[in-house]
Amino acid sequence: MLFRLACVLNVATAFVVTTRQNNFNPTITTKKGSTSTALFDSNGPIVGAGGMADTRDPEAQDNEDPRKSISAAPSFEEYLKMRDGGGGTADAAAPVAPPIVAPAVPVVQQQQPIVAPVAPIAATAAVGGGEDAVATLEASQAATINNIASAIPDLALKPDFTWTAADGVTVDGGCFTTVDARDAPGPANIAWMAGLCVESKMSSLTIFNGPMTDVPHLVSQCVVSGDNQLQFKLDFRPRCYGAYEMKRPDGTYPGPDELGRKSFEYSGARKEFESKFGNDKMQEFLSSTLASFDGATPYDPNQSELDLLTRGPLFTSVTMPNTDANVAAVVAARENAANLWLSWTKDNQHEHRPGAPVNTQYVYDTKFKQNAYGALLGEYSNIYGSEDGQKLAVGESGPLDEGYVGGGS
Repeated sequence: MLFRLACVLNVATAFVVTTRQNNFNPTITTKKGSTSTALFDSNGPIVGAGGMADTRDPEAQDNEDPRKSISAAPSFEEYLKMRDGGGGTADAAAPVAPPIVAPAVPVVQQQQPIVAPVAPIAATAAVGGGEDAVATLEASQAATINNIASAIPDLALKPDFTWTAADGVTVDGGCFTTVDARDAPGPANIAWMAGLCVESKMSSLTIFNGPMTDVPHLVSQCVVSGDNQLQFKLDFRPRCYGAYEMKRPDGTYPGPDELGRKSFEYSGARKEFESKFGNDKMQEFLSSTLASFDGATPYDPNQSELDLLTRGPLFTSVTMPNTDANVAAVVAARENAANLWLSWTKDNQHEHRPGAPVNTQYVYDTKFKQNAYGALLGEYSNIYGSEDGQKLAVGESGPLDEGYVGGGS
């Protein structure tokens, strides 16, 4: 009897196990258009699932949300070769630009720059060419960098990325080029600062902040064109995506009927930036700056997708005659912009709370920096040609695969 009962139990157990295997085998499904949140699959860890692994993935990623996309970047070895003027890899026939990362949705309207009203050109004598203008701009830029360094003692030179006159780096047919490269890891929170000067051609200052604050990145540039015009560009770049490239001519943005709930996220980012940095004080500064230029007109030739994606709502770009008065006005504008940036940097109210906000900022900034490099590469290639354009973009952007604030990736 006991033997028969044991046989029945064995058969029943086998039936139950078989039934479960056949009918209750779990499957993982995801909604169409969504991303799985699983940390592991049959092949091991999923890149991007945690620990910010996606920021260390060398492969380019294209996501419907531009904040989650990442452009292809040169390896550190390729970067050093480009920095030394050697181009890309030894086997490459020509430098290859990173692919463009498209916005999350089709661009509705390109961001419109802040422009000055057209005014009669003042009858002041022109400066003696681009050399004198750039020399004046560069002297001011050097003083600005020294002023920032005195206010942020941890801001240190990066010798491996600095170009001095003794290095003999030239572009555009022999114009000597220098880069004053610095950073301030840790609490000082300056991820990258580069003061670029091309003899008789350009003076440009780029500052990327570290992830511990929401202080805007600074872009301050003046180019002397071949027809002796000053091309001035200034931008305070937001640290959170606000879909600024989708601004319509009437000043509005796409709403939830077009973007869904994401529109509220983007709207919140825009409102926060405006209240903190695009306030009345900033608008007064920009208005007075534009009014100080003689004969300034709108100038916006570099409207690539990456350029539009990395611009902020305060983007300003004008061209004007190369005169003593305009050079002085540009110098004043750039110095005042740097002082505004420095005042925000020293203000504790712009610090993120420790933890998740800092991690989120890190991920966004790392990808933003690569997109900014791509935009700058296109801009400088248009002005100076592909080889010199790449050299300048690499020098001003800094290492793309280095840890965002100190250390290696």
